[in-house]
Amino acid sequence: MQLAATNRNVVVGLGVTGLSCARYFASKGEAFSVVDSRLQPPALAQFKSEFPTAALALGEISDHSLAGAGQLVVSPGVSLQQPAVARAIAQGAAVCGDIDLFCREANAPVVAISGSNGKSTVTTLLGLMAECAGRKVAIGGNLGRPALDLLTEPERDMYVLELSSFQLERAGRLGVAVATVLNISDDHLDRYDSPASYRAAKQRIFLDCEQLVVNRGDSQSLPTAGMAPADLPCWSFGLDAPPHRGFGLLGDNQQGLFLAFESQRLIPVSALKVAGRHNIENALAALALGWAVGLELPAMLTALGDFQGLEHRCQLVRRLESVAYVNDSKGTNVGAVLASVLGLSGGCDKIVLIAGGVAKGADFSPLLSVLKQHVRSLVLIGEATVQIEQTVQSVVVSHRAQSMVEAVALAREQALPGDCVLLSPACASFDMFENYQQRGRAFCEAVESLTCAGGQS
Repeated sequence: MQLAATNRNVVVGLGVTGLSCARYFASKGEAFSVVDSRLQPPALAQFKSEFPTAALALGEISDHSLAGAGQLVVSPGVSLQQPAVARAIAQGAAVCGDIDLFCREANAPVVAISGSNGKSTVTTLLGLMAECAGRKVAIGGNLGRPALDLLTEPERDMYVLELSSFQLERAGRLGVAVATVLNISDDHLDRYDSPASYRAAKQRIFLDCEQLVVNRGDSQSLPTAGMAPADLPCWSFGLDAPPHRGFGLLGDNQQGLFLAFESQRLIPVSALKVAGRHNIENALAALALGWAVGLELPAMLTALGDFQGLEHRCQLVRRLESVAYVNDSKGTNVGAVLASVLGLSGGCDKIVLIAGGVAKGADFSPLLSVLKQHVRSLVLIGEATVQIEQTVQSVVVSHRAQSMVEAVALAREQALPGDCVLLSPACASFDMFENYQQRGRAFCEAVESLTCAGGQS
């Protein structure tokens, strides 16, 4: 198909993000075309319904389909190393993502949240805190609605965006009001050539931001040289005693632990409705972000006390015969599994871990010490079964399962009273499932179908 006009905007990728970009350009009266390597991209029918005359090229992305592009708006699922995209950039085409377009248009402060793990929980919790404080807040980005679609809503006075490394790697200087990278652990090494490249993509969130929120316990998440001025206002969070301008923990096991700001005790850890030390850290991160953007502490604490966590993120499904069954299907990388196992280990005797899927180039060896200390046995599913087996065979017994139903049944056989059966796969889901949500639902259904030894469900 002949695609028109030089200096046009070319949207690369027709999923929900690409569709939101098309809507944005149409609303601005700007010419655009869309290309996608797939013949049947997910948003094709909706796109044709809304833009029946728009230029569209499907199939292999070619130099011809990008010829004359002044600006490539590349969806997160498309690598910038795609040959035709890389050649167009080398020939002078500007490249950006939907988040750049959003930040240029947003008329309210933007809080941007990235990190390997916990970002959906923190994003959601911060949005609830803002609502409790009376703010007209909208949440989107990598979580929920595409960012550009938020601009079609009634005027807001605050935006909270979850941003992935894929979104950030093509972003320019976003200039958000508050930025954080919650933590860094190896992930997506099937897309990045090294952990350093993955970290560098995350770090772009800090460019031209007005305030920082940093994790005192994770040096990899701190801004590297040149990413943020040294004198930028900075707030911190961590699981230690809080310093000046910091959120953390005060107290001890006898007095009880409290979430705190500097020397002020705010709320007992025991009052939280989410489990695990990683969720305590998520709560502290949300408090720090809310404080930076001007939310009142009483409102934030009210929201925090009511927050019950997110589906598929350390979600207690049920207890059966003194064994807890926990769905952490969103645990798609090694760092997430480490956080979940360590976070839950204090509340059970041992963990029977269900893991596996698509490895994404991951190295599973960082799990060894935690598996040895806290995991009774391992049940493996999916493509990475052999790789994980070979990595962990010296520290834990593993069992293979061909389905989630079989995995849950095997885990039940291994668990003793007082244990926890935890689905936290350390892998992507798309070898056996459409996404992590479907994987989590399959786990929940299998768990709910279990019956007691006496025949009761």
